[in-house]
Amino acid sequence: MKDTIRQLIQQALTQLVNEGVLPEGLTPAIQVENARDKTHGDFASNIAMMLAKPAGMKPRDLAEKIIAALPADEQISKTEIAGPGFLNFFQNTQALAGRLDAALADPKLGVSKTGAPERVVVDLSAPNLAKEMHVGHLRSTIIGDGVARVLESLGDTVIRQNHVGDWGTQFGMLLAYLQEKPATSDELSDLENFYRAAKQRFDESEEFADRARGLVVKLQAGDPECLTLWKRFNEISLSHCQKTYERLNVKLTPADVKGESAYNDDLANVVSDLKAKGLLVESNGAQCVFLEEFKTAEGTPLPVIVQKADGGYLYATTDLAAIRYRSNLLKADRALYFVDQRQALHFQQVFEVARRAGFVTNGMTMEHMGFGTMNGADGRPFKTRDGGTVKLIDLLNEAQERAYTLVKEKNPELAEDDLRNIARVVGIGAVKYADLSKHRTSDYSFNFDLMLNFEGNTAPYLLYAYTRVAGVFRKLSKDLNEVEGQISLQAPQEQDLAARLAQFGEVLNNVAEKGTPHTLCTYLYDVAGLFSSFYENCPILGADSPEQQQSRLRLAALTGRTLKQGLELLGLETLERM
Repeated sequence: MKDTIRQLIQQALTQLVNEGVLPEGLTPAIQVENARDKTHGDFASNIAMMLAKPAGMKPRDLAEKIIAALPADEQISKTEIAGPGFLNFFQNTQALAGRLDAALADPKLGVSKTGAPERVVVDLSAPNLAKEMHVGHLRSTIIGDGVARVLESLGDTVIRQNHVGDWGTQFGMLLAYLQEKPATSDELSDLENFYRAAKQRFDESEEFADRARGLVVKLQAGDPECLTLWKRFNEISLSHCQKTYERLNVKLTPADVKGESAYNDDLANVVSDLKAKGLLVESNGAQCVFLEEFKTAEGTPLPVIVQKADGGYLYATTDLAAIRYRSNLLKADRALYFVDQRQALHFQQVFEVARRAGFVTNGMTMEHMGFGTMNGADGRPFKTRDGGTVKLIDLLNEAQERAYTLVKEKNPELAEDDLRNIARVVGIGAVKYADLSKHRTSDYSFNFDLMLNFEGNTAPYLLYAYTRVAGVFRKLSKDLNEVEGQISLQAPQEQDLAARLAQFGEVLNNVAEKGTPHTLCTYLYDVAGLFSSFYENCPILGADSPEQQQSRLRLAALTGRTLKQGLELLGLETLERM
């Protein structure tokens, strides 16, 4: 609807330019917002106030001319001027009802992408191998997964890239430790303890640390013995990761893994190509790129190091090789990097080096979708009681157990299998939704009690809202996907719910553009709240006529399908009963 209004305003502005009311060459960004007070319409724009000065007119006078020039549209019942010159648009409820009827007949609920379909690389999860996934990997994994699902739903071709850390210092450390203490496969399956022991040796012994660094260089040079041991570590570690992805209901498979090691053969080429472009400078034996726009607070240039003095490569080298691969071979239009906000400077530098080196050849945009940290109750990064790293699988286990206790208290009569399944969906959903519902750039405090609450903007509340809709159809022995009749919007609660349901496509396009799943969470929470008000004030089972019941059932069906589809796009399963 906002897009329709923007188009109408644009047509009116073009007419006013042709009439000489507005100067030529004006191409303002037309902002259309949801009106805060429904008595002032459904949508508002400040365009008259923006253009009043270049037009040499008072805002209200210009607003009158824009209204007079607006083309007629059946979706707008009237347009009014408010305050200093706001344009307020009232949507036609009959046209709105028609749009919702059309959405119900469409498997995608009438949602489509506002622009042309694109090829999008989504860089997500990216745990370091050689140890199990911990809570620090949660945000990249589930935020990236949610955005990837939304992009796919809008028709984009999404290429997931799990850029795992399977190359580097930690592997040299593990190889050195394995040389000292040969381990069986069973011992290696507990990678966490093996890694901890190797790290302790690395920190305590300079001789061990030097040997570990030497083994990294040997590994990167393709030493057969090192490669064999390295592959064993990776297979064990990736199997741990895959189990976690399946528990989280995340759409990542072994085929999506494209780790740092995949680019090893191109790293020397990256360095030589940067040299050929005249971008490389030697500094203390290392090969670096210095960019004028990146300096320390003291004004010292900040280097992008692509090769260390000992010949080893760094994250920047691998990221540059990955950019070239994603642009030239994957032919991506966009590359989205779901990586911790603290890596912002790294990506700004690497993206700029890639552009200057000509590694991006098809206009691919590179966007760092940074996120904040998940903290404990003390506001510090989430840790175990003894200060250790919390394994992600342990967190999910605890969430399910807590959900099981809650669900059993509410439904003691349910069969054990049903209880366990509900607890799984609610527990995992609660952890994911608590994260996804926060703006990704914000830090947030992890709190089991809040996320498992059945009130407020939580997964249990939304899952319950969906089961309420499903319950209405169960009582009538009807299918949510097959409701006859037409929607008629009479009561204010019907109109409010309908107006929000009509914004589903706009919300999904917003998530796709900005990589912000929290806007979808807020939307679903709004829909659930508006449905609750509609349900209480507009009887469905006790409707005044068969036509009214059918209309309200259709509104309920669209609500249910929107909630279900929205939750699935966030990677949450739904339940028919709770």
